Amino acid sequence: MSISSSLNAGVAGLQSNAQRLASISDNIANSSTFGYKRVVTDFESMVLSSGGGSYAAGGVRANTQRLIDERGTLLGTSNPTDLAVRGAGMLPVAQAAQVQTAGTDAPMFLSTTGSFRTDDEGYLTSQSGLVLMGWPAAADGTIPNYPRDTADGLEPVRINTSQLAGNPTLSMSLGVNLPATETEFGAAALTEQLSVEYFDNLGTSQNISITFEPTAPATAGDPATNEWTMTMTDSAQGGDQIGRYTVTFTDARTAGGTLATVTPIATTAPVGASPAYDPATGIINVTVAAGPIAVDIGTIGDTEGLSQLSYNFAPISVTKDGSAIGNFVGLDVDANGFVRATFDTGEIRTVYQIPLVNVANPNGLQTFDSQTYLPSRDSGAFFLWDAGDGPTGDIVSFAREESKTDVAGELTDMIKTQRAYSSNAKVIQTVDEMLQETTNIKR
Repeated sequence: MSISSSLNAGVAGLQSNAQRLASISDNIANSSTFGYKRVVTDFESMVLSSGGGSYAAGGVRANTQRLIDERGTLLGTSNPTDLAVRGAGMLPVAQAAQVQTAGTDAPMFLSTTGSFRTDDEGYLTSQSGLVLMGWPAAADGTIPNYPRDTADGLEPVRINTSQLAGNPTLSMSLGVNLPATETEFGAAALTEQLSVEYFDNLGTSQNISITFEPTAPATAGDPATNEWTMTMTDSAQGGDQIGRYTVTFTDARTAGGTLATVTPIATTAPVGASPAYDPATGIINVTVAAGPIAVDIGTIGDTEGLSQLSYNFAPISVTKDGSAIGNFVGLDVDANGFVRATFDTGEIRTVYQIPLVNVANPNGLQTFDSQTYLPSRDSGAFFLWDAGDGPTGDIVSFAREESKTDVAGELTDMIKTQRAYSSNAKVIQTVDEMLQETTNIKR
């Protein structure tokens, strides 16, 4: 009977609008929740009669969906490990409780934002109990080649805030001017000295002492030799010589004062061969007590390394890498997801890389508490990208993603839902009155 189907349709309308009101209530309640993705409820008609004969009302059915692919506005903060994703992709996180039991094998969840700080065990954890995950860096700061279609290489990011760190010196560059007048006949022929600090494998300060001894002409009237003997000694080896060279400079019009030749000669204490000079790179690989150091003195004809001009002895630019032992002072995450620890010596060390996780259908992810998600059959397989590569956006530090809820729009939908609910209630009331009239026929 059509009147009974009207009653069923009205009940379905009440249930569907109640479900829509529930989603609206959830959206409004989370209007200040960082990273919240709003829920939408769509109605679908149900057809029980295809025409002909009496019509039976099919009613309505409600379907809800969380719009995970929509991104909220980014809000700036003062914490360098407040992270948000600008564009596609999601941060890999783990539940803190599972990290405590499973350690590095904790399962991977996904999130688009989080405020992470180190806990009592050094894990970067949010107040809602999410631990940031990433690929650990090797000792030299490089990121190994981890698999991209599985989370097996990911580990909870753990920072030792009481960590000490040193960095041995591996290279140095010498930009030094030698006075051209010292290679003329009758000059004082003073030996110039330069000491360059380096750091050994334990962070201890050592020195490479470098002397430049000019070669004077043999007789009056002879032109300047433009020749020097460069000797390098290592303080960590008791002043032993680690390299000795005859260095000549050109006085040509177009390249005057630049290197012409660098010839290794035997050292005297201890006696041995000097490392070769590479004219293509300008580097001499000397060996100190801690290991080899690449010393860049400039290429032939180069104006950036050793030079000889009619000026005073001048160490114009002497640089080196490495650092002494330093204390941990801070942490930051760059746009490509590299987590870097900073020490009070100025040393910056890469400790992790945070990838961005991408799936074909973000709206198909399973939803869990604290704005976290898991890949599912509907979302498709996931892939781990370097932030900024492929289809993914980048990572923004000092930022949080705001809720996607538009309160004004939700209140408008609430009014519509209320009206629709009242109308369906009126249908039920009308059907009840009609059934009562049918009952009264027998009186």
